[in-house]
Amino acid sequence: MAFIPPARHLLRARDVVDARYFEPLGVDDLAGAAGLSRAHFSREFRRAFGESPHAYLLTRRLERAAALLRSTDRTVADICFSVGLQSVGSFTTSFTRSYGMSPTAYRVRFPPASQHALIPTCVLRAYGRPQYRTFREDSRLDPA
Repeated sequence: MAFIPPARHLLRARDVVDARYFEPLGVDDLAGAAGLSRAHFSREFRRAFGESPHAYLLTRRLERAAALLRSTDRTVADICFSVGLQSVGSFTTSFTRSYGMSPTAYRVRFPPASQHALIPTCVLRAYGRPQYRTFREDSRLDPA
């Protein structure tokens, strides 16, 4: 069997966090994905990536929450629970610590994309046309 460097195992655990951040993940789950003991995994993860597995997971969740705040009109509570966090108060505190403002204030700084969307004139004209025609050729289609 070929030797696989431990960093490869740590990348596998980090990929689990990136893909399943919205699930309740613990150090045991991530250590299992890496094939390491809990204590050894935590120590090696911190040494390889510069932060604990829990801090990395929280960062991924907050980044996803920030993206949802910018691009959707879902409530702060709904976003909190959809990214895998259990408490709106803890979410607000962590978000404020990371981004320097509350989730609501963050959302206000990013107006909805509909205000910035540029729709080509040809599309506006196509959707602005009347749905029911009153031209003469319509009367030829009627058998009456």
